Order: sequence, then structure tokens, then C-alpha cells
Amino acid sequence: MSGRPDQLRSHQWYGTDGLRSFSHRARTRQLGYLPEEHLGKPVVAILNTWSDINPCHVHLRERAQAVKRGVWQAGGFPLEFPVSTLSETFQKPTPMLYRNLLAMETEELLRSYPVDGAVLLGGCDKSTPALLMGAASVDLPTVFVPAGPMLPGHWRGETLGSGTDMWKYWDDKRAGLIGDCEMAELESGLARSPGHCMTMGTASTLTAAAETLGVTVPGASSIPAVDSGHDRMAAASGMRIVELVRQDRRLSRILSREAYEDAVAAVLALGGSTNAVIHLIAMARRSGVKLTLDDFDRIARTVPVLADLRPGGRFLMEDFHFAGGMPGFLSRLTDVLHLDRPTVSHDTLREQLDGARVHNDEVIRERERAVAPEGGVAVLRGNLCPDGAVIKHIAAEPHLLKHTGRAVVFDDYRTMQRTIDDPELGITADHVLVLRGAGPKGGPGMPEYGMLPIPRHLLEQGVRDMVRISDARMSGTSYGTCVLHVAPESYVGGPLALVRTGDTITLDVEARTLHLHVSEDELARRREEWTPPPVRYERGYGALYNEHVTQADTGCDFEFLARAGATPDPYAG
Repeated sequence: MSGRPDQLRSHQWYGTDGLRSFSHRARTRQLGYLPEEHLGKPVVAILNTWSDINPCHVHLRERAQAVKRGVWQAGGFPLEFPVSTLSETFQKPTPMLYRNLLAMETEELLRSYPVDGAVLLGGCDKSTPALLMGAASVDLPTVFVPAGPMLPGHWRGETLGSGTDMWKYWDDKRAGLIGDCEMAELESGLARSPGHCMTMGTASTLTAAAETLGVTVPGASSIPAVDSGHDRMAAASGMRIVELVRQDRRLSRILSREAYEDAVAAVLALGGSTNAVIHLIAMARRSGVKLTLDDFDRIARTVPVLADLRPGGRFLMEDFHFAGGMPGFLSRLTDVLHLDRPTVSHDTLREQLDGARVHNDEVIRERERAVAPEGGVAVLRGNLCPDGAVIKHIAAEPHLLKHTGRAVVFDDYRTMQRTIDDPELGITADHVLVLRGAGPKGGPGMPEYGMLPIPRHLLEQGVRDMVRISDARMSGTSYGTCVLHVAPESYVGGPLALVRTGDTITLDVEARTLHLHVSEDELARRREEWTPPPVRYERGYGALYNEHVTQADTGCDFEFLARAGATPDPYAG
């Protein structure tokens, strides 16, 4: 691709003298377009995850029109494509089960149509990595348009954060501190507008990572969804993609090893969601970059947490945006960033950050007043998680970060829900709650079950945190001493499958260890007795997922999508 029309990828569909090109032009006339509207112009696919049942994306129908406006003004030809919507709120058992499906749809759609570049519209948790994973595998010029955070919640004089305050007030209800009337009011005050969660949950974490990677226009990730600036950002993205096609600036030039390391640093300094660990590893592998858990732990020791954002801090994404957004935030991390790499908007990140400022030192802290001295996620190793586990330790009670207690084991989430409040279990605040059967294959899809509920009788005593361990994930809006992503998972026979109620477990975050105090001989005996669980799916996409999904430490991608190898463009003649 270049500035010459005959070198556009779409030229092979439209510009030759064969029968197929005649047919393609005729069918484009059928769509109502004049030849001069599209022939010789960069064709831009706008992939839209809008849906009536996705509150995070319900405004993207209008944003797609703004992107089209920008594409037309820059001399391109926009085409909108509806793609799967991954709604964290409504899709069961978990949209994580379908992340790879959207990635496959993105890849094959971009590869099979006459497309020269792409604008990706998403933002709710799994949509950002899914779209970028698929686009990375095709490697066209690409711009990502984040859906943007919703407005802050309000209730009885309090400012609410979606997700985070849901967990908080649900525990208050279970403890008998508030009743049905208060909960009914909270239903109307918690989420007040289109947009994704306005805490530094998974959605905000991953859109911030996308901006750090360099695939958005500057400042895009924190603009509130209903702000007029969000419409302008979408139009600017449409204008920018046309220039990227003319420059032949493909996604592979942006998504380098250095870009992924910078995204990891940003996520850790934001105190971002643990889900970013899985998604960034998967995204990197689609880009031919081997990113590992050890990279996260290494980088975590080099960056402080500078964002005072919920769930671990005080503020919300609108505060962050007006404090300087990601440009201002990254301006305080320049010593650990790779400043000479390109972005979709500038030749170097250094140029992109020139002039960036922080306008509120409470929201985006100075190094001397960091929220925490090290990044917000720690990677654990030990005989309970030989391939690793993670914990968002800045969202945990400090006294639990080194803890030894006896396990109370739940074999599945439904059993846990049914029995967690049973006084006969004898659960105390010192016990370690263990959930298994919730990993990539066992969940299925690794649901966000990792913030196991505190037993009611303990909530009534004022207990709000316990050590909890699982092969599940945790919502980015959640908090607590939750060890997550234990790998390998119990469903495939990982050590978590061998834990029994009464076993002693030690968590030591400073030492980065998670240890089960059971002898190797006893574990070997239990392994001999272990029986694999039944297959979750006998047919359909679920069967494909079960057969090919990898474990958490390697990104939960499909192995046939993550492996190296060429996929040719289709012959369009």
C-alpha cells in the first residue's frame, strides 16, 4: 500500500479488468455508491461492537457515524461492519469464553473483504484485546476507538464507582446494614450513562493499555463516553486511518516488543486490572512478541503506582481524564518508557508526549508521593501454582499479604454460592477460601469468580477481606486478597485439584510465593486418585474452545491462532 491507488489492497477487488472486478463494481453501484465515491480511495473497515444489550457500547452506533465523517473528509471510503458484542454485564457464562471468537471474526473479516485499513470500536473488557488480537494477525493500518467510561455514579451524597461499589453495598446488604429500599435506589444511581466502568477496572485498564501501545489517537482512552470530545476523537480517528493507509504504517510497526513492555509498565503504574496480564500476553503473542508472567513481575519492581483510582484508590476516570489522562500520566513515567517507538499519530512516543501535563497531583501522583512503591500486580510461584498465579496486592488488606491458614475448598462456584454462609463449615477470618473448577476449561471460559464472597457471619462481625485462591479471574472493579489465574488449572489436573479442606497454605506476596504444606509423597498419592472431570461441551464452539484454549500463563488464546505462520491474502480476481 502507498499513496498510489493501484497499490491499495482494495485495488485487486475494484481496479482490474477482469470479470470479478466488474462484478464488485456493479455490486457497489447496487449499494448506491458512485464510482468517484470509492474507486482509488483507501477503503476503511469500521468494526462496530454496538449492541442494544451492551450498555458499554450502546453509543457506538453514533460514534461510527463520526468515524465515517472523518474518513470521508480525509478522502477515504468507510464501510461499517457489525461484529460480535462482548457484554461483561449480560453474556454468560462469561464473555472471556468468546474473546477468541471475536478475534477470529475480526481477523477473517478484515482478511476476506476489500479493506485497506481498519478502525476498531470497542471498550468493554474483552472487546479491546479481541479486536486488537484479530487485527494484529492481519496486520493492516489500524486505529482503535475506545468506548470511553460512563459518568460517575451518585447515591445519597456519595460518588459511586460501578462494580466496586456494587460489591461494597452488596456485602453491606448481606451484613444487614442496608435494605431493599437502599438497594433499589442504588440500582438507579450506580450506572448513569453509556460507557464502560468508570473505575480502573478491566475496561479502563485495557483501553489505557491500547493508548500506551500507540493504537489510539492521544488522550482517547479516558474521554467520558457522553462527552462531545468523544465524538471529536472518533472523527479524528477516521481522518487518521486514511493517512496511515497512505503511509503504509501497518499495525506491526506499532505493536513492537517495546510497545508491549510500555503497556505493561502503564498497567502496573495505574494499579490496573489483573485481567490485563492474560490479555496483554495473548495480544503480544499475536504480534510475534513473547511476553511472560516474569516480564510483569520484573517491570512491576521498576514502576510505582501513580494513579489514585478506584478500586484501590479514591478517584474515577472522569477525574483522571481532566487530570491529564494518559498523556499526562505517561509523562511521569518517561524514564521507563521506550520513547523512540512510533504510534498511529506520531513518529515517536516522545513527540506524542511533548507538552503533556498533569493538572491534578492528587489523581495522578508525583513519584515522591506514589500510591505504592511498586506496580499493582504481583506474580506468585510455588507448588500450588507451578506455572504462576497473580494477585492485585494494592487492593488487599496489608495484614493478609503474608498469611498462613487452613483451606476450605469448594469444587465449583454453584456449590460455593449455596454453602458459603453455612455456619457448620466453621469458617473463620483466618481460613483460606479455595475455589477450583473455574479456569479456562473448567469454568468454562475462566469466569470472574475470583472475589469469593465473605461468609455472612463474618461480614456481620465486620470482616471485609480474607485470603482467597482460585483458577478463576476477578473483575477489575473488585478488591481483596484474591490469588487468581492459578496455573495449571484444576480441570487439567493442576495442583489446585489436589487441595483438601484442612490443608495449610501460605501466601507471601513479598517473597512472591504460594505454598501448599503437603508432602510430595502425599500429593503424588492424591494425583493417582484424581479423576478428570467430564467434558464441558460435546459439540459446537464450546468443544472447539475446550480442545484448543491455552492456560492463563500463556494468554488463554487458541493455540492454532497464537502460533507462528503465514496466512495468505485471498485471491480476489
